Parts: sequence; structure tokens; C-alpha cells
Amino acid sequence: MKVKYYIELLFVCVSSLAFLSCSNTIDWANKTEVILHHDILKNAEWAMSENPQTITDFRCDRSAGGIHDFYSEGDYWWPNSEDPDGPYIRKDGQTNPDNFVAHRLAMIRFNKIVGALASAYLVTGDEKYVKQAFVHINAWFTDSLTRMNPNLLYAQAIKGVTTGRGIGIIDTIHLMEVAQGIICMENAACVDKENLRAIKNWFSEYTNWMTTHENGIDEMNAQNNHGACWVMQLAAFAKLTEDKDKLDLCRIRYKNILLPQQMAEDGSFPQEIARTKPYGYSLFNLDVMTTICQILSTSDDNLWEYTTSEGVNMKKGIDFMYPYIKDKTSWTYPQDVMYWDNWPVAQPSLLFAAKAYNDETYFDLWKSLDHSPAVEEVERNLPVRNPLIWLK
Repeated sequence: MKVKYYIELLFVCVSSLAFLSCSNTIDWANKTEVILHHDILKNAEWAMSENPQTITDFRCDRSAGGIHDFYSEGDYWWPNSEDPDGPYIRKDGQTNPDNFVAHRLAMIRFNKIVGALASAYLVTGDEKYVKQAFVHINAWFTDSLTRMNPNLLYAQAIKGVTTGRGIGIIDTIHLMEVAQGIICMENAACVDKENLRAIKNWFSEYTNWMTTHENGIDEMNAQNNHGACWVMQLAAFAKLTEDKDKLDLCRIRYKNILLPQQMAEDGSFPQEIARTKPYGYSLFNLDVMTTICQILSTSDDNLWEYTTSEGVNMKKGIDFMYPYIKDKTSWTYPQDVMYWDNWPVAQPSLLFAAKAYNDETYFDLWKSLDHSPAVEEVERNLPVRNPLIWLK
């Protein structure tokens, strides 16, 4: 009888501890939905009225690729006034407004549409949003007339210098929320499973290209935000395709390469601070690194808590930037040469950190910031604009 008594007592104690643990855990998805509910339905209403538009709708004569090849030009490259017909020259941080960006803008639009529709589906459960999303998804990945080839051979080309660079792989950060949106919608009854396999196969082909082509290897080894963006993208796409080996590769690179080599002991990113837009790039790289943690963390391997031998961890990164997000006038480094007045916005790093560390201080600051930025430069450097699909 005593044994039975102690077993029952142990059960009561464990249950009580579990209850206390649960009662202290905030439902961050619900809190986020409350803040964004109106915007989610408004954005979905817009997305329901939009027709597909892919890279095949835009052509640049300077592209060395074909109609199905994504093409963009390096943002900070300009004509040389001393040699107008010669190769372009670099002006770091200064965006050339005459460069071809139509494919990137089409991809950002695609991102917005799928993210909005996936968010609305999570909020309402209405499969009309799923059906509309897959009209756009199929146009980009499965329709032979309008699909994009699964590589970025011709991204961020430079006139007179190169037809495409590994650095251009950063352009597909805007496919991440497409992949995550598919994850949120793939179990809906209206989704054709054979078609879904074809879509996932596109992402498998792209991740294989990212990890084997010399451009992909170059980007993987980049020592600033580009290397972090490579990991972030591969993680997002490998999550969709359930590629365990690539997910493990991403975790290893975060622990052994990104965190120890890019973050200083005070939580700053020295290579971003050294740029001509140190504030914007610091915000961007923090968003990227925290998104990596959000995608890859598991109960057995929590990247949010991982600390290097030098004592560096993601909490330090958040706490370094937090006061500068709260009060930009306290920024102690040079101001950005462009777009200084357009940052910060509702940085996903704050929301993800609020969830990871169960800290409403971060959430309250995120809640107070702009959730619908319309400046092109900001949209280009915002990897997560539909946070609900990452939390549900």
C-alpha cells in the first residue's frame, strides 16, 4: 500500500509541476495573432484578387540566362564616370536605381501573397486561401510555361564584370516564407499530393544546387550576413523537404561558424558595423540569425541557449541591439549612408526572442513598431514579414 501511495504522490507532484510550467508559458502565436489579425485578413483580401506573376513576365537584355532564369544586378555597382562604357564600379551601401530588380520584386510580391494567404488560412481555417496560394505556387514551380529554374546562376550580375555571383543567392530569402507557407497549408484537404511532391522536388533541386555549385559554396563561406543567409535559406527549404542531413549541416554551421565568427563578445556583429549602413545591416543579420534559431531549434538542441566557448550566444545579440531599436538616437556608431530614417520596423528578431526567452519586454517593443513597411530597401532586407506562419 505504501508503494502505491508514493506512486500516487509522485504523480500528483509531477502533474503540479507540469501545470505550473504550462501556466507560466505564454501563447505567443495567439498574442501575435491578436496584434496582426486585422492586417492578416486585409492582406489576404488583396492576395485573393491577385493573378500570378513570375520571372517569365519580365526580361532584361543584359541577362546571360533564359526566360526561366532568375536575374538581378548587384545593388551597389555603378557606371564608372571615367569609363562610361567600361565595367561598373562598387559604391558600398549606395543602391543604383537603374539596376534590374524586376525579378526580385516579383519574388517579394510572391512572398507577400503566399505569406498572407497562409496566415489567413491559419486564422480562419478557410481553404479558399490555400487554393489561391497554390495557383501562385504552381506558376512559380510546376507550370512549364512560367516556372523558375531551380538555381541562381545569374543573380547579382555586374555589367562588364560577371554574369552572376554566389552573393546573389541572398535574393531567394524571399522564397523562405513561401516554403514555410506551404508547410502550414500542405495538410489541407484541397492540396493535391502529387503536385505537392513536384513542388518539394523543386526545392530539393534548389538546395542541391546551393550545396554543390561553386556559387553556392562561395556564398556558404561568406563571412558576413551572406553566409548567415545561406544557412537560413537552406534551413527553411530543407525543413519543407524534410532533409535531415541539410538541417544538421545548418545546425553545425550555426554553432561552429556563424556564431563564433560573426558575433563579438558584446553581442555585436563587427563585420556589419564596419559597413556603410551599420545600423541596417546589424538589424538584418540579427533577424537572420534569430530566424535560424527559430527554424532549427528543437527540444534536444536549442540553438537559442547554445553558447560558444567564448561565452557568445544569441541572447547577447538580442540584448546588444535592443536599446538601439528602442531608441535609435542612442546608436554609438556611424549613421547609415542611406535609409537611416526607415529603420527600425517590427523586426522579427524581437518576436522570436520573446518566444524563445518567454520575455514580454521584447514583444512589447516589436508590437510598437511598423508592421507594414513600404520602402523597397526595407522590404528587400526583411526576411520575415508574416510571423504567424513561423509561430503556429
